[in-house]
Amino acid sequence: MNRKILIWSITAALAGFLFGFDTVVISGAEKKLQLLWGSSDMFHGVIVIGMALWGTVIGAFFGGIPTNKLGRKNTLIWIGVLYTISAIGSGLANDPWTFAVFRFIGGLGVGASTIAAPAYISEIAPARDRGKLVGLYQFNIVFGILIAFLSNYLLNNVGENAWRWMIGVEAFPAAIYTIFALTIPKSPRWLLTKFRNSEAIGVLKIINPDQDPEKLMLEIKDEMENTVPNENIFLKKYRFPLILAFLIAFFNQLSGINALLYYAPRIFEEAGLGESTALLSSIGIGVTNMIFTLLGIILIDRLGRKQLMYICSFGYIISLSLVSAAFFFSWEGSIVPILLFMFIASHAIGQGTVIWVFISEIFPNHLRGFGQSFGSSVHWVLAAVVPSLVPILFSTIGAGMVFLIFAIMMVLQLLFVIFMMPETKGVSLEELSNKLIKERNI
Repeated sequence: MNRKILIWSITAALAGFLFGFDTVVISGAEKKLQLLWGSSDMFHGVIVIGMALWGTVIGAFFGGIPTNKLGRKNTLIWIGVLYTISAIGSGLANDPWTFAVFRFIGGLGVGASTIAAPAYISEIAPARDRGKLVGLYQFNIVFGILIAFLSNYLLNNVGENAWRWMIGVEAFPAAIYTIFALTIPKSPRWLLTKFRNSEAIGVLKIINPDQDPEKLMLEIKDEMENTVPNENIFLKKYRFPLILAFLIAFFNQLSGINALLYYAPRIFEEAGLGESTALLSSIGIGVTNMIFTLLGIILIDRLGRKQLMYICSFGYIISLSLVSAAFFFSWEGSIVPILLFMFIASHAIGQGTVIWVFISEIFPNHLRGFGQSFGSSVHWVLAAVVPSLVPILFSTIGAGMVFLIFAIMMVLQLLFVIFMMPETKGVSLEELSNKLIKERNI
């Protein structure tokens, strides 16, 4: 693999590290904040926790605009700035509304990163390595999650303001990432959509020195010539990739993955574990997530996206059904972490590894940013709604019923994989565009 491509991909993927850290770091502080500010379950779930999630929704919804207008690289730089501001501001906040505003700003960065980073990496990666390189984004997400769980555990007893350190420490990696993002080149495919051909050729020569850049440019231009100026992803001919993006994002969140990540310590305490043991079990989730994501990255260009989704669907159904049964029948608390580790492993090797790769592949070059924005928006709307409802649902219908609903949703995901999901491994972005759009509309 070209060393420069690997370095650039890792740099862009570090946006995922901040995504994972920012998303999960709140789990160690959320109960303390609810007690500190005396918030009701509704206010705590919707405002204190939920504002970051709604920021993510806005970032995902509008993130396609700067990704296409300013470019993938410049958007990644601004994402780092948003993360830095959010970490400092929320760590210094003295009331729930100020805290929520700065967490909202961080959410904007999270949402935009799910568009800009996978788009950038998919556009510089050769087809044979695209899955594992875009998968580095997901690996960095789970690495950030693990470091957040570990950081929360280590900072839990530093004093009554421990939550400030938990939240604010993110400013250090955010600033470092922003500096690194300044060093990567612009995406050649984005440059070509802006008719900056000479710049694109320069990057293409570095990306694949053994291939004639003019040939690849002709393929990209051929795809562009078959498009209509100012068209959008909601045209009839783009219906199939639009449905694919919607469904993979829908099922990703209806597995309950973000509900578990945000409230892991609370769920473990609900299962009968003490506070300290619950925090340690949360670190176990982070380790499991990282190991199986790494395995998924190794396998994604070998087995393919669809095979990994088969594996994860069966793992989801088994683990979620057993977690539901554990709560319904009051099984011993120690079995719940084991079952949840199985659930995390299923997610990490399948949906977690596949989603951002898959969405970054199925739309044509000139609409990739907007297509990813759509898929990411669906993902984050549900990621905002589902975890925000968890405290209320646990206190009303109970944890057993909540996990049973998630298990039923994963049966539907299995049907989606069997009957609708195409395999995209090893195919150039331009060939995929032809396959998913032109052939589907003949």
